[in-house]
Formats: sequence, C-alpha cells, structure tokens
Amino acid sequence: MIAIHQLVKRYKDITALQGVSLEVPPGELFAYLGPNGSGKTTTIRILTGLTRATSGDAYLNGYHFERESLQAKRQVGLVPQVINLDLELTVRENLDIHGRLFRMDAAARREQIAALLAYVDLQDRQDSLVKQLSGGMKRRVMVARALLHKPRILFLDEPTVGLDPSIRRRLWSLLKRIQQDGTTIFLTTHYIEEAEFLADRVAFLDQGHIVQLDTPANLRARLGEWAVDEMLEGEMQTRYFAARHQAQEFLAGRSGSFALRRVNLEDAFIALTGKKVAADGSIAGVSGAGQPASPSGAHGGRHH
Repeated sequence: MIAIHQLVKRYKDITALQGVSLEVPPGELFAYLGPNGSGKTTTIRILTGLTRATSGDAYLNGYHFERESLQAKRQVGLVPQVINLDLELTVRENLDIHGRLFRMDAAARREQIAALLAYVDLQDRQDSLVKQLSGGMKRRVMVARALLHKPRILFLDEPTVGLDPSIRRRLWSLLKRIQQDGTTIFLTTHYIEEAEFLADRVAFLDQGHIVQLDTPANLRARLGEWAVDEMLEGEMQTRYFAARHQAQEFLAGRSGSFALRRVNLEDAFIALTGKKVAADGSIAGVSGAGQPASPSGAHGGRHH
C-alpha cells in the first residue's frame, strides 16, 4: 500500500531524510516514532504532496507520488499536527468544503458527512462553530474530514499532541476502529505509549535515519521479558532478563531500591537510540546512550 525507496530531503545545509526505505502493507497501522526534528513530519509532507523530495521514490496504492501525483493524492487523507480547520465555520461547513475540493457531488457529500459525524460521535455538533469545540472534538473533526473522500491510506502527524490522556485514549479507540474498517494508517508520534498500544509495527527514526523497524513485541524481546530498575548513586540503572526467575535470582539477598517490571517499548527505544523519555511518555533529547542488554543474561543496558 505504501512503498518508500531511498527517500532523501535536503534543506540547504540540513539533510532531514537520509535515504529512508520502508513498506507498509494494506490494513496495517504503522507508527513512525522519533523526537522532534527526526524527519517524521517531512516524510508525511513528501508523501502527501506538500513538499518535494530531493531524491527517492514512493508509491501510494501503486501510484508514484510525483509522476502520478493526482492519482496518488486521491489515495490519501491527512490529519496534520496543527489544527487547520476554519474556526469561523461550522463543523458541517468545514467538511462540505473538503468534499467540494474533491469534486464530490452534493448528495454524496451530505451522505458521507452524516455518516462520518456519527462515526466520530459528533453528529450533535454538526452546526456548532469549530471555535466552540474542545481540542479533542477538533481532532475528531479533522479525522472525519480526512476520511470524507474515502481514502485508502490515512496519514496522521502527531494527532494527539497537546491532548490530555483521557481524550488521547478516546482518539486511539477511533483509530483502531478506522483500521479495522480496512484503512491503512501511517501514524507519526513522539509518544512511545501511543506507538506501543496502537501499532502493528514501529519504525524508530533518528536524525533522518530509520534505526530499527519491527513489531513492538519483537523490539521488546530483543532486551528480554523482565526488567529490574535500580537507583545507584542518584541514577536509574536498568537490567534486563529473559525470564522472571532470573530477575528474582538477581534480586535475592540484595538491598536497596528496586522495581521489577515487564520490558516495554520505551526500554527498546532508549537502548537503540540513547534518547531520553520525558515523564509524559514523549521523547526528549539525547542521553548517555546506554547499551542494549543480552536477552539471556543478567546484565542490562542503563537508563541515564
């Protein structure tokens, strides 16, 4: 459904993408995970025709993103990071304008708008001005707008940024429902929990490179099943173990402050990239780059 080959984007002295290649099959929810400035938004802008690539190729449902740009654009819906609805128009008017841009006839627009507003649970707000809506409602309007012309692929660029956790999880449920209905979803995010919960596969992007691409389960398994966090000299250190009994053997007879838990995607990301993770689960700056642990042993990488 999405095929990208050696995608490069340069801005004068900055190379935002350095030969990115990946494939996303039909119906997959694919998460593109990385800190701000890693190249996530640049990738989406190129694939949706908002920015030209310096070099490389991409195909969207079989259409080349530049040579067949019109057909390619019809395959995709886009939910950008920035809310770009017309705040002075109603919800229905915003969707109607989008339908007109895609040359949908009046009857088709009315039918699809009604169906999508019910789908995102906003049918009772169709005549409300967008400026009167909450942040979560605006995001749902943007999802409905992106789906109006029935795209095969939905691109979402950090769709939950700035939302509180309860609203974020409500949007997650909506995205899983869209995927179950057959839409391929390409999601960029810097929330590790979001990628772990939603994605069939995850790509870790760092400074324009994909440093790892796999399922969340496989990425976690490379470290082990269990982790022990220990405070040493004011810093948190983490050791990884293949089995719970190994972790318990390590803890037996030891004193100090420990936490035994299952390995998560955050562990894998830190071990592979050396990036810090903030308290809200988002990716922060560069850390001391701990080394990944051997899944079979009792020696782990360190979180600094």
